[in-house]
Amino acid sequence: MSINTFGHLFRVTTWGESHGPALGATVDGCPPNVPVDEAMLQHWMDMRKPGQNKYTTQRREPDMVRILSGVFEGKTTGTPVQLMIENTDQRSKDYGDIAEKFRPGHADITYWQKYGIRDYRGGGRSSARETAARVAAGGLARAALATLVPNVQITGYMVQMGPLAIDRTKFDWDEISRNPFWVPDAVAAQDWATYLDGLRKSGSSVGAVVEVVARGLPAGLGAPVYGKLDTDLAAAMMSINAVKGVEIGEGMGAAVLTGEENADEITMGPDGPVFSSNHAGGILGGISTGQDVVVRFAVKPTSSILTPRKTITKSGEGTEIITKGRHDPCVGIRAVPVGEAMMACVLLDHLLLHRGQVGEGGGQIG
Repeated sequence: MSINTFGHLFRVTTWGESHGPALGATVDGCPPNVPVDEAMLQHWMDMRKPGQNKYTTQRREPDMVRILSGVFEGKTTGTPVQLMIENTDQRSKDYGDIAEKFRPGHADITYWQKYGIRDYRGGGRSSARETAARVAAGGLARAALATLVPNVQITGYMVQMGPLAIDRTKFDWDEISRNPFWVPDAVAAQDWATYLDGLRKSGSSVGAVVEVVARGLPAGLGAPVYGKLDTDLAAAMMSINAVKGVEIGEGMGAAVLTGEENADEITMGPDGPVFSSNHAGGILGGISTGQDVVVRFAVKPTSSILTPRKTITKSGEGTEIITKGRHDPCVGIRAVPVGEAMMACVLLDHLLLHRGQVGEGGGQIG
């Protein structure tokens, strides 16, 4: 069992490899009559596609998404939606040297140990190229959310690159789309550019922390114990290539707070409950509170670097390896739209689950 599907009611199955003819997603469970077309999805694909600036891989993929089924006259039909993205700029020869070697920090060795076969051309299924299919599916989820809960806004951005973090006092939502790092701090964007330039020219890489926020979400999404909204969000973010840690709200920082500091006090406002803070990240007991849902995830440094690293061959012999090819010096940059897509898929899935169980019910306050 390969487990290439995620979601409960809104179910996404991704398929394809980095250097195959195409990759894509089969999406089942999307509600009918959702307005969608290829141009709408392409907007999100363009945010993730490679080769847009010198800070990302120079692989030139247009990432043009095609809708093969499930949409008629510009609206979803309620049947499976098939999304396909062709690969057009593969350079498989760049990977000839690693056919018999395992790249440290990469999934080469574990794929071989599990399956006894691996596609060494760009990592095959373990490549970050797989995330293009997630972004296409996320675009469909956004379209459905816009139909069902029009006020929801999902925004991702980088808050840290290596040792460099943003200054929260300078946070500017409008700045996020103005720089190549999706960073809400204009000063940080300049500093990060200088820092990453040096790493890029040396053939090295660095990790990052990405934050994704959903605003305008209704209270009540998620279920106790095993169906928690934060459980599925954490799993969705952790499933993204190169992610090694996930936080909800205060996250690990909650461990150093007192009970008084961590409690988000509640008062009654003219439009309902008002919270004094949001250490919980918009989720209590696995159920959304109506506040902003805040998720952060840490992305490790790109494993493909030009510095020689010790490794072994498939026959167990010791050797060294330098990974050639076109790679992101900080994969966190292109992980931002992927995190947004996963947030959209999980939120839509839980919205459908909530409507199926509770409908328009729920406890009223005031």
